[in-house]
Amino acid sequence: MRCAYCTLQTANQQLITMNYSDLAPAYVRAIAPYQPGKPISELERELGITGIVKLASNENPLGASPKAIAAAQAALAEIGLYPDGNGFALKDALAKRYGVALNQIVLGNGSNDVLELVAHAFLAPGDKAVFSDHAFAVYPLATQAVGATGISVPAQQFGHDLSAMAAAAVGQGAKVIFIANPNNPTGTFLSGDELHAFLRALPDNILVVLDEAYNEYLPPEKRYDSVAWLQEFPNLLISRTFSKAYGLASLRVGYALGHAQVIDMINRVRQPFNVNSLAQAAAVAALADTDFVQQTYELNQRGMAQLTAGLTSLGLSYIPSSGNFVSFHIPGAAAVFRRLLELGVIVRPVGNYAMPDYLRVSIGSETENARFLSALTTVMQEKQG
Repeated sequence: MRCAYCTLQTANQQLITMNYSDLAPAYVRAIAPYQPGKPISELERELGITGIVKLASNENPLGASPKAIAAAQAALAEIGLYPDGNGFALKDALAKRYGVALNQIVLGNGSNDVLELVAHAFLAPGDKAVFSDHAFAVYPLATQAVGATGISVPAQQFGHDLSAMAAAAVGQGAKVIFIANPNNPTGTFLSGDELHAFLRALPDNILVVLDEAYNEYLPPEKRYDSVAWLQEFPNLLISRTFSKAYGLASLRVGYALGHAQVIDMINRVRQPFNVNSLAQAAAVAALADTDFVQQTYELNQRGMAQLTAGLTSLGLSYIPSSGNFVSFHIPGAAAVFRRLLELGVIVRPVGNYAMPDYLRVSIGSETENARFLSALTTVMQEKQG
């Protein structure tokens, strides 16, 4: 008679030899996972150094608004309760800010969540979505995760070629177009006139997702009122986030504005409690703190001037950026990235965006920017020596 232990051991061996990835659809197995930037604490452990400056994830160097922090702290008293699944207080604040109805707003666990919800609501195996080369990595990931086909359109000077994107979408029967403005990681910008003309020319059976995660960093002369376009274009969905200028990256809260029917479909695939109570409370307070957002904008403008002047002085070219980061060209970018790590500065390699000779650096405080430029100068001198 066979012992129970032997039977269990044989079963475990069978489990080990089973390739569980085969249980997933082929389109999921083909996904290359998104690689987020490592936290400072992890790199300090790996490298055995302290005092690392992180300029890799486009975070706000000012942190969050003190009013938002206070609101989150006050919300701690009720963490034993489920959050408001409808997010009424935050939706109400957004509705009053932008002059839209509550049923025109959907909340997300960061704007990434909103982008993925769009894919789940409007794309299925066999459907197609269009995005630009060098655009945000979540667009192809979200598309592929639902078995749809992504169409990446060649960029024009690292930015969106709207005419080519429209032609690809219409010609290949795409259901969704993703547009990032400003774009990450290139920082390129499309004017309001360009976008409005694009929307007018596009058939209304193609959903346009306008990702404005970095909208608050635009100078006055570049700003446009995309929210007003919602009355004209029911196929427009505007995605925004509290992670960047509002400084709530850790709390993960984003939102989208659109036609009520579009929002309804997204809500049908949304998890009922996808934005936690602390995030909702902090976002309401952050939205109201316009002084903090202005301080963030002004710091970013100064920092952008500081970094671009430093890059120019080192003889390095960069892509003019309208965000809170800048991508610059440097041969041997992967090796430069590793050497900067050793010098205690984290930037972002963007080889996965088909930009192998570029690095992206976030705008930090004046001191952090200077630290980066000093470290980069050292690397350049070492390369020349």
